[in-house]
Amino acid sequence: MVTEKLKPASNRPDENPLDSEGLYPDPEKFLGKDYIDLNILKKLVGRSILSVDQFDKKTVLELCKFAALLETTEIAASHPLDGKIIITAFFEASTRTRLCFESAVLRLDGKIISIPTGMVTGVAKGESLSDIGEMFNAYGDLVVMRHTETNAVDEITKNLRLPLINAGNGSGEHPTQALADWFAILKWKPKLKEAQVKHKHKIHLGILGTPGSMRAVNSFLRMSLLFKSGIRKISIVSEMADPLGPELAQMLEQSGISFSLSNDINEVLSDLDVIYMNSIAFLGDSYKTLDSRYKLDRESNLKKDAVVLHPLARLDELDPTLDGTHHNLYFTQAHGAVFVRQALLIAVLNRFDRLPEKQIPLSN
Repeated sequence: MVTEKLKPASNRPDENPLDSEGLYPDPEKFLGKDYIDLNILKKLVGRSILSVDQFDKKTVLELCKFAALLETTEIAASHPLDGKIIITAFFEASTRTRLCFESAVLRLDGKIISIPTGMVTGVAKGESLSDIGEMFNAYGDLVVMRHTETNAVDEITKNLRLPLINAGNGSGEHPTQALADWFAILKWKPKLKEAQVKHKHKIHLGILGTPGSMRAVNSFLRMSLLFKSGIRKISIVSEMADPLGPELAQMLEQSGISFSLSNDINEVLSDLDVIYMNSIAFLGDSYKTLDSRYKLDRESNLKKDAVVLHPLARLDELDPTLDGTHHNLYFTQAHGAVFVRQALLIAVLNRFDRLPEKQIPLSN
């Protein structure tokens, strides 16, 4: 069978429009001379993106390679999402995720109908999510939703027939955040994309937080298990006695990755290659923050080449003194999320034929 692939183009912008602190790995080094397999990406056409469990390693890699291509290529003039209306329905407060999705859509020349808060919808009058889903069918082509309730995805999809991208459901999952997380990691260490990773390139991954109740950490851990060939150990640091819950604990045990649980970051910090932090967990009707004992700053005993990721917003657990160091991968993590979400939107809405052929040629 003929495989249709996208070929990388050498037209990296002359100047980086960002002048932010921290590490900004070159996406072209991750992309290399690889083609992007459209046969894999086209499996996402028309699909809702609800959980990391929908992905395999190949799909994540192709999405990240596609995102790297978008990061190094000017495609706005081709208007890939022209004529498409995206509904961003945020029933829970959001800064980065909502604006990131809307930026991704607008830069692709799509149009947006936005719900910035649930209180401006019929929910304030008692309307059900399933009825709102039925109405959405007439208003747009794709829905991006965040909600305070973990079961919100199940409720809205009772009647919704448009593709839905889960932008965070209560204490459940945040799959596109995990894609942005791993896009940053793969640009930082491209060798992790290989099927067999040499031991010297494998990473000790530290997770500060509670995957069982923090959706971003939950999705990050699930996606990390897809890259088990490049992980020598996972250390989870949490104030909770059971930070995983039965499902994640079973997944981690079955992965075969060596792992440990601790309530003291200092027990493992000096050996960690990647530190994934989070500060906020939404638990029903309130936000819970990590204890200040888990704070990292410029004086922390970090490994020389270690990098820190954080989905943001941060509180006092991640000190701004780290911003100007080479440990800071969290700003590039946030900026790269736009390109990951662009890649996902183009795939789900099947707009590959709108890409500029001269800059991103198709090859059979």
